[in-house]
Amino acid sequence: YQDGEVAKAIEELRSRGDIYEKDGATWFESTKHGDDKDRVIIKSNGEFAYFAADIAYYWNKRHREADPADVAIYMLGADHHGYIGRMMAMCAAFGDEPGVNMQILIGQMVNVMKDGKAVRMSKRAGNVVTIDDLTEAIGVDAARYSLARTDYNSPVDIDLNLLASHSNENPVYYVQYAHARSCNVDRNAQAAGVTYEGADASLLDTEADGEVLAALAQWPATLTLAGDQRAPHRVAHYLEDLAAAYH
Repeated sequence: YQDGEVAKAIEELRSRGDIYEKDGATWFESTKHGDDKDRVIIKSNGEFAYFAADIAYYWNKRHREADPADVAIYMLGADHHGYIGRMMAMCAAFGDEPGVNMQILIGQMVNVMKDGKAVRMSKRAGNVVTIDDLTEAIGVDAARYSLARTDYNSPVDIDLNLLASHSNENPVYYVQYAHARSCNVDRNAQAAGVTYEGADASLLDTEADGEVLAALAQWPATLTLAGDQRAPHRVAHYLEDLAAAYH
């Protein structure tokens, strides 16, 4: 708002013939682009509607001077499914292709578990767990990983007790421990003067060696598939499988 990006994006839509005035308010004529009704973007009292910021956000992502985005990917909660129509209409109004330049993923709800029970949450009662609460309880790494390791089409269960533990049942600890062990091997190898030059791969002939090598070979395909399907959980599951082979 302060940088004038919201007003600039609205004026861009106005220049395209998609803005009109009615009842003292400013409207986006989103029905021209497939939405079920037009949307207020500036209220009659002069305040910007929430959707106005969404318009500016998308316009900025696509047209910023530094590294403009070809594709804007939105993750919305299941309770915001009704937003898809207006978002895609806004994309089309800017001359972009909905589903190509804008992609919307609908994530399911996040359940926080503690002591084997779900933490009861209610917006009306003010009883909610914020992302700050989550990171304070289990750390930033565990919070990020726990949200990324579940397919966005499925509900996310975050077990606070499990993710705060240092056990093999904790996937975050399990993956981090494998990384720490491999880094330690690398440090010891460097200290001993071991180099990659002249290494004999034929010495890796045990069943355990084969499992690790096979897991490593799956990385390029896993990364490509995760990107194509917008599925970061595939990377998390791959890391857990790789850690299991390494341990």
